[in-house]
Amino acid sequence: MTTPDMMEALQALAADRGMSTEVLLEAVANGLESAYKKMPDSSPDAYVVIDETFNIQVIAQEIDEEGTVLQEWDDTPENFGRIAAQTARQVLGQRIREVERDMKYEEYAGREGDIVTGIIQQNDSRYTLLDLGRVEALLPQSEQVPYERPEPNTRLKAYIVEVRKTPKGPQIVVSRTHPGLIRELFKLEVPEISEGIVELKACAREPGHRTKIAVWSNDSNIDPVGACVGARGARVRQVVNELRGEKIDIVPFSDDQNDFVAKALSPAKVKEVRFHEVDGVAEVIVPDHQLSLAIGREGQNARLAARLTGWRIDIKSETQVLDEEAAYAAEDWAEGEWVTDPETGEQTWVPADGSEAMTAGEWSEAAEEPQRQEEEIDNSVDESEVKNAGLDTDINANEVVELEEVEEEAGDS
Repeated sequence: MTTPDMMEALQALAADRGMSTEVLLEAVANGLESAYKKMPDSSPDAYVVIDETFNIQVIAQEIDEEGTVLQEWDDTPENFGRIAAQTARQVLGQRIREVERDMKYEEYAGREGDIVTGIIQQNDSRYTLLDLGRVEALLPQSEQVPYERPEPNTRLKAYIVEVRKTPKGPQIVVSRTHPGLIRELFKLEVPEISEGIVELKACAREPGHRTKIAVWSNDSNIDPVGACVGARGARVRQVVNELRGEKIDIVPFSDDQNDFVAKALSPAKVKEVRFHEVDGVAEVIVPDHQLSLAIGREGQNARLAARLTGWRIDIKSETQVLDEEAAYAAEDWAEGEWVTDPETGEQTWVPADGSEAMTAGEWSEAAEEPQRQEEEIDNSVDESEVKNAGLDTDINANEVVELEEVEEEAGDS
């Protein structure tokens, strides 16, 4: 049966849906094969061939036990065209939906970390739906900025965190709180970042309130902070507007941890940074009038700086440091130094007065000796009090006995 009109209609449908004609022809052939095998006296081994003019043939096969094809013949039933039309209608609709779901998934699969722009379709307390064109994205409540409630039909940029394949099509989960959103927004606004000249090294964010980013330039002639800020703040202003007014601090990244920690506490001015690497603490000293600015409102500035640098930050004013140093100096400390044996790694305390050196264990025992002596004195005082209390009790008892004897003698007389 030759029906050129069917082929033209199939080609038009494929072009309209954005898929190939071969995919639709394969779907029709599979559907016709299933329909043929449901007919009486059909061959169990058969396949359907559709040529370029939509001529349909059912080719039956005889296959031996080893899978070798012994013979083939045309077994197209009479009036198969009517069956073909009904089957094509059912199969094509289902196959088109499946192909469209696969195409939508392939379009967004592997795009985790990209930024998309959507139109808000539905907004409630549980989630927000964004229309991305051919698909919808899900913005869960946990990924929304607190108190941010954009109006329906407004445009919103979001960060893709996950693309899931479901029977109903791809489910795209996006976020407005992810730090990656900051990175992608700056990449859109700052050509130097998209070109790789300027790098965004670190980002710390409290969504809806404040963000700190550390930037680095691979070209000494380009200021990374100036590139991100833009002329009169035009570039960073675009990012702030997209984030609904969230404040952004841009600081230069540095391999010198001392300098990096000091810059991370911007806009506060830092006088000195002392690192305690064993505890992972950076002790920051600031002028007295800069203390509240360095800490920030409810500790926000210090908290973001700690996340940005990876150090626990302990901020102290100059007055606090001087008081601590004065109290430390008032302590009675033994003079000397610790010497480490290069072979064993054992530490030895060598007093400055030339007396006998002590190991770390002996030093600990010597340090604990005054406390142990105080405890022994306290214990001996307690025991003496108990003994005295018992002695007083005995004396009082003897006095009572003597008094009773005197009273008895007086009564007899």
